[in-house]
Amino acid sequence: MKSEFMLAITQLAAEKKLPLEVVLNVVEAALVSAFKKDSFAPNQQIAVKLNPNTGKVTVLAEMRVVEEVEDTRSDMTLEDAKKVEKDAELGGTVVIEATPGNAGRIAAQTAKQVVLQRLHEAERELVFEEFSDREGQIITGIVQRVEPRQIILDLGRTEGVLPNAEQVRSERYRVGQRLKVAVVEVHRSSRGPQILVSRTHPNLLRGLLELEVPEIHSGVVELKAIAREAGHRSKIAVAARQQGVDAVGSCVGLRGIRIQNIVNELNGEKIDIVEWHPDQATLIANALSPAQVTTVELNEEERAASVVVPDRQLSLAIGKEGQNARLAAKLSGWRIDIKSASVAEAERAALAEEALHAEAVTPVEEAVVEEAVPAEPEEAVAEVAEEYVEPLAVEVEEEAKEVAEELELEFGEEEEEEEEEEEAEEETVLVEAAAPVEEPVKSAPLIRFAEDILPQRRGKTPRRAKKGKAKVEPAKEKTTAAPAKAKKARRPARVVVDEGDEEETW
Repeated sequence: MKSEFMLAITQLAAEKKLPLEVVLNVVEAALVSAFKKDSFAPNQQIAVKLNPNTGKVTVLAEMRVVEEVEDTRSDMTLEDAKKVEKDAELGGTVVIEATPGNAGRIAAQTAKQVVLQRLHEAERELVFEEFSDREGQIITGIVQRVEPRQIILDLGRTEGVLPNAEQVRSERYRVGQRLKVAVVEVHRSSRGPQILVSRTHPNLLRGLLELEVPEIHSGVVELKAIAREAGHRSKIAVAARQQGVDAVGSCVGLRGIRIQNIVNELNGEKIDIVEWHPDQATLIANALSPAQVTTVELNEEERAASVVVPDRQLSLAIGKEGQNARLAAKLSGWRIDIKSASVAEAERAALAEEALHAEAVTPVEEAVVEEAVPAEPEEAVAEVAEEYVEPLAVEVEEEAKEVAEELELEFGEEEEEEEEEEEAEEETVLVEAAAPVEEPVKSAPLIRFAEDILPQRRGKTPRRAKKGKAKVEPAKEKTTAAPAKAKKARRPARVVVDEGDEEETW
């Protein structure tokens, strides 16, 4: 029959939810500290053994074998040592039973404190080992208190911390509310094991699916990938390991009862379940559901996919604020570029036109382009000027001459004509001032003007009269055919003025 001491130890183990062996070890360590204070030397090694059936306490002490005993609590003679062990020698040690009769008040108080401290440490260690093996799994907790930066959950034997970063923005928490959370991290601290939990982690959705869908829990249906935006929408890719099993239907359940339970637990978060496919193009098309996909083009080097959807499906494929496309990219692991069918057709037409234009370039044109860019810049400029600029200048000059001939003008004619008219006027004024001028003898003209040679132009707007000269009548006033243009006064080659017997030649 167990003693009252063992009954107390058993009750203590049940209250602390600790194994009996752990509590026994804690009590033995506490008794060692208690007995060492009263009945043994400070540096003496002792051990306490508890019988789990009877509750008897046995204290074993280590004694030194010496010639002369200085401290009876830790030393003994060789004769006494040989009574315990026949092989005892001087300078050695002997273990004997030295259970004290009664412990004092101080020893009992010390034992109590050691028992409580050791039990607390054992409980913390046990909790740490329990939750460290459950990282990534889901647990149920009750909201104990709501703090500005975190929420404390009661997990039974310990507390869990739900920080703001792991909370869903659209959810509101209240004291006493029961929540399912995912264990993210477990680490030791001065206050015991610190358990960090989350409501936004994808493992929460994974754990809920394992709880609600037996096929996932048993391994018949495998969860290939999960993409989640907590509080808004999630996408799950599943694949069946057994032939004939509908992976998507197993997750949805009869009339959607299975997936509806998960949605209710996540406070209305939308969940899309798609079928996994080894072909990446097919997987991307499935990931963009419920939108229909026309074609998918993959770029393996950049790991990018170009997806074409019908025009009416473009907004559905992109989703609200790009949510559907973003989740599809996370689920498949590819960067997805979504285009409508009309835009894709326009791009293909533009590319085809560029290809035709590139084919229209002849080899001769390509050779000219290559020769036009020599190695040295100065030579390139000289060659280009000689080959292109100079012939172009000649052509421009010839065209200008042709235009001038058509307009019945020669280069520089108008300027020379104006200069001659001014000189003639000045000479006439000088001659009149000197003496009366006799009419010069008419002779054959030495200079022929263009007006005399070229035919008369019709409908030409007269040029603007210079300042100080008479204005030319506009051509529009002439109603009848204009008579032949009178010859302009030409400068006489020699003018003779009688002034006495002298002759002056102008």
